[in-house]
Amino acid sequence: MESFQNVSLTLSIDAMGGDFGPVVTIPASLDCLRKNPALKLILVGDEAVLAPMLTQVMIEFKDRLRIQHASQCVAMDESPSKALKNKKDSSMRVAINLVRDGEADACVSAGNTGALMATARFVLKMIPGIDRPAIISTLPSIYGHTHALDLGGNVDSSAEHLLQFAIMGSEVVKAVDGIENPSVGLLNIGQEDVKGNEQVKAAAKLLENSHLNYIGYVEGNYLNAGSHRVDLIVADGFVGNVALKSIEGAAKMIGASLKEAFNKNIFTRLAGLIAYPVLKSFKNRIDPRLYNGASFLGLRGLVIKSHGGADELAFATAIHLAEVEVQKNVIQNIGEQVENILKQRHGTWQITQE
Repeated sequence: MESFQNVSLTLSIDAMGGDFGPVVTIPASLDCLRKNPALKLILVGDEAVLAPMLTQVMIEFKDRLRIQHASQCVAMDESPSKALKNKKDSSMRVAINLVRDGEADACVSAGNTGALMATARFVLKMIPGIDRPAIISTLPSIYGHTHALDLGGNVDSSAEHLLQFAIMGSEVVKAVDGIENPSVGLLNIGQEDVKGNEQVKAAAKLLENSHLNYIGYVEGNYLNAGSHRVDLIVADGFVGNVALKSIEGAAKMIGASLKEAFNKNIFTRLAGLIAYPVLKSFKNRIDPRLYNGASFLGLRGLVIKSHGGADELAFATAIHLAEVEVQKNVIQNIGEQVENILKQRHGTWQITQE
């Protein structure tokens, strides 16, 4: 992932969100401030809780760090509709409001995914020409990594929506990986033209006629270990989320099985000690903390969702993702690409303000 430290940018951090709240969000935020002198952060949450934790560093970061008080917090199991209606002064809502009002360039939160999506869509609105938001994240693969969307933003998507997801995802890949013309694959149950449902087949035709570097259908194994690299894999949110959770479950099973196998007896423990350098290298390569951070695409502002159980390293990874996407103007680029494609397809297109 590219690093940018020359242009000032400001991020709002939902300091109360996630399973651990300020215990994780504050140390991660301070670490990012130390690594990027151009970064400014607004920590949003209960000032009575946050201020004592920042007493010793406020002088160090006096011009780059401030607290924005928010009297409420959205619970991790709270209904998105109730959070939207009853938590108007939550740390999540206030952090997103700062993006809407231009005080922050992006928001990072480890809070309730459903509530974050509902609040972000309500506050920031959609980019003209985009019907639905989509969630994109990075997955480790034998080629380094790949990007995939939609990972749960929508449970039912049309062919047109899948095209929009591909347009938005391509801009993220360009920004994060610096790939000028990223390859795009459409997730399917096979690579043959006759495979798939009508929705996928219709989406394939749209992608074939687009400006994107569409390479055709890819199967589920391409998310981690296909026969060749695919920079972006596009799927319906229902399918994408099931695939993601399956990968997470398989990874946990492998880890637990290895631990059990090496702890069976003194001989297997000895074998574990010998294999430790290899196991450590493998663990570092697939460490989910290094891939933490999912972008909510299609909104008029940038929102990055961190895993709720993220530790300091993982949350800092999500913050850095926000830095990169802000510096590379992902939101603006998505809007321009959507406008250009719609002009090509429909002749003219008038941007309407909501």
